[in-house]
Amino acid sequence: MDNRNDLWRHVDAVKDDYIGLSDRVWGMPEVCYTERRSTAEHRAQLDREGFRISENIAGIPTAVMGEAGEGGPVICILGEYDALPGLSQESGVAAHTPIEAGGPGHGCGHNLLGSAAMLAATAVKNWLAENKLPGRVRYYGCPAEEGGAAKAFMVRAGAFDDADMAISWHPSSWWEVAPPLSLANTRADFIFTGRAAHAAAAPHLGRSALDAVELMSVGVNYMREHMPSDARVHYALLDTGGIAPNVVQAHARVRYSIRARDLPGMLDLVKRVRKIAEGAALMSETQMEMRIVSAVSNVLGNDTLERALHEIMEDLGPPHFDDADRAFARDIRKTLSPQDISAVFHSIGQPQTDAPLADFITPFDTKRNPAIGSTDVGDVSWKVPTVQAHAPTVAIGTPFHTWQVVAQGKMPAAHKAMVQVAKAMAATAARALTDADFVKAAKADHARLTAATPYVSPLPPEVQPPLDMSRG
Repeated sequence: MDNRNDLWRHVDAVKDDYIGLSDRVWGMPEVCYTERRSTAEHRAQLDREGFRISENIAGIPTAVMGEAGEGGPVICILGEYDALPGLSQESGVAAHTPIEAGGPGHGCGHNLLGSAAMLAATAVKNWLAENKLPGRVRYYGCPAEEGGAAKAFMVRAGAFDDADMAISWHPSSWWEVAPPLSLANTRADFIFTGRAAHAAAAPHLGRSALDAVELMSVGVNYMREHMPSDARVHYALLDTGGIAPNVVQAHARVRYSIRARDLPGMLDLVKRVRKIAEGAALMSETQMEMRIVSAVSNVLGNDTLERALHEIMEDLGPPHFDDADRAFARDIRKTLSPQDISAVFHSIGQPQTDAPLADFITPFDTKRNPAIGSTDVGDVSWKVPTVQAHAPTVAIGTPFHTWQVVAQGKMPAAHKAMVQVAKAMAATAARALTDADFVKAAKADHARLTAATPYVSPLPPEVQPPLDMSRG
């Protein structure tokens, strides 16, 4: 039985409420683990829709889950709502115009991500009730995707133990099934402690923690020649030990993000970086402490789910953009470099066109050259069969984590994309709820991929959610 039209009707019936939710969250950008107002907005919407609500998932105050239905399979739809620091920007302005200098902004479109995911879950809830069908749909409000690994903590706490499938999406330039490509990632702080001294009168009595950080940086730079080409190591100085050059710095802290194609490769690279830090401490006669902040696994694909989602997205078609949508997208494109635009076409293996917004679906078997990041959806994908969509919320070529994404985040084109992808997710969930063989095939795919390497959380048991991460 094809339920798509019924599901899409249920999405359209309530879409305005979720466009409103997205815009409200856009207007209250909150970074990693501080999403209190955004979580409250999502919780209130779940309550209005009659979901059974669970809070404080995995001990995280800004994680919430709503469930509806009884019996049957359990289908999870994943949402996010965290913003990024330093990306404040006026909406609908194709020039860098911060609302608050240095303030946060939704530079990855998570205001749209969470709202569309809950819109899909609500449509499925209402469809189940209308047709008196067994099955449960859950909306997971997941904070701190940007470096906080909240989903990894939620997986470790058992939040997905009884789930049969997970569905999500991400804002993008494209209308497509998201390729299951990401890098496993650990974020770790290296804290050096030395000895203060007068830098002129008694430098021989001092032991510089800042010297240790610099020596570590040199060592890591030399390591780059001897690590896999798709691995990444980057860092940020969190504490340089003070601003007085005539005081030997007694303390310093640097945060490293260490990424590799898969979990074993990433863990090996973490060990190598730690050895370099130990060497820096030895050379500078300081003490070193390593603290893991967060860690995520690489995304595991699922061919059964990806092909089914592609078919639905192909039948549904991309969002229906109008001339005003395309005109603003062209204005945004004027702020981008030719390299920005050509790179994004290169990433999907398609010839470059002048189209400002994606009005086509990316072929399923296209040969890709993707730019790969990291996401905590990876840990969910190791626990249960998982699939993700991309929807074109921005002008083609828009780099993410930029003010240009924020400027487009509450425009009509973005709203159209979030509603369209909610329909795709809802229809995928409905198939899982009515087709036992489909779920069985997806689980078989998952079992084959995890048979040789069962999931082990990348988070050491002693590491807890870094709820004070926004303070460094």
